Amino acid sequence: MSEPSQHEFDEITDVGDAPDDRLSILDLNKMTLRISADLGTCALKVREVLELSRGSLVQLDKLAGEMADVYVNDLPLARGEIVVLGDTLHIRIGEIQGGAPRSQSADDGNE
Repeated sequence: MSEPSQHEFDEITDVGDAPDDRLSILDLNKMTLRISADLGTCALKVREVLELSRGSLVQLDKLAGEMADVYVNDLPLARGEIVVLGDTLHIRIGEIQGGAPRSQSADDGNE
């Protein structure tokens, strides 16, 4: 085996020449996020799925007034009440879901 070679590196002292291509918080206004909600589920037989066509109704297991989960880019964000306004469904946000406080998470890992 050959011995590792030694390298010398120059010391970097001036960081003022770094390019100013950082994002600002205002740049977030340009981002698009995908919001989705779990409005319910159902079980259908393959025959029933094959019979679906435009205008078919699929009955879900949740009703207006029940709680639904809201996701941002497939990550849980909130829970809210399913509300019917006119001919459309909406979610009235009731609680924002967040991770456990860091101190509590750290305690959980020590058990």
